[in-house]
Amino acid sequence: MKLHGYFRSSTSYRLRCALELKGLAYDNVPVNLLKAEQKSESFTTRNAFGSVPMLETDSGDKAQSMAIIEWLDEAYPDKPLLPSDIQQRYIARELAYAIATELHAPLNLPVLKWLKEEYGKSQDEVDQWYRHWLARTLDPIEKRLEQLGTGDFLFDAPGFFETVLMPQMYNARRFAFDFSAHPRMTRIEAACLDHPAFRRAHPDAQPDNPENKDS
Repeated sequence: MKLHGYFRSSTSYRLRCALELKGLAYDNVPVNLLKAEQKSESFTTRNAFGSVPMLETDSGDKAQSMAIIEWLDEAYPDKPLLPSDIQQRYIARELAYAIATELHAPLNLPVLKWLKEEYGKSQDEVDQWYRHWLARTLDPIEKRLEQLGTGDFLFDAPGFFETVLMPQMYNARRFAFDFSAHPRMTRIEAACLDHPAFRRAHPDAQPDNPENKDS
């Protein structure tokens, strides 16, 4: 498999987490979002959405990270990301899709650029926008984690929820979101950052991260 993505893209990051947790081998194919390579004709002929990630597989190119993650669990049932218990599967999806559906769209790079270019918003105003929408979803997720009595992970081991949570927390910290009122979430984050699969998936470890380029 080949993963076409960008090191700091939250959707690419969540798919890397899923592939690493499942122990699936893949090649990294960088797509530079800052150069709009995902909008090139050569890319959009393969992925009509013009977005990352795209997973190149023996059964064709696949887009949309959440759909890909569920496909991976069906196509490669070993090391499942979703629990076998139906109630636990629901909870994992409830929390993961809250992040994926409520936060990704208003906080995506094209939206942030639109706020600046079309509405003349300053970086401080864009940052306030970012943190406002983060709080609207992350606050109730923290409350749900408290209700569930979570420990290091949502359940016994990291899985579907953690693959979506970690990239969002990474981006949130870039925008100086205050996690002091989110102890359950930060406990899960710390446990994941100590996990080999998440360390390999982290943006800092990616070959297209400029800090990893030879000087």
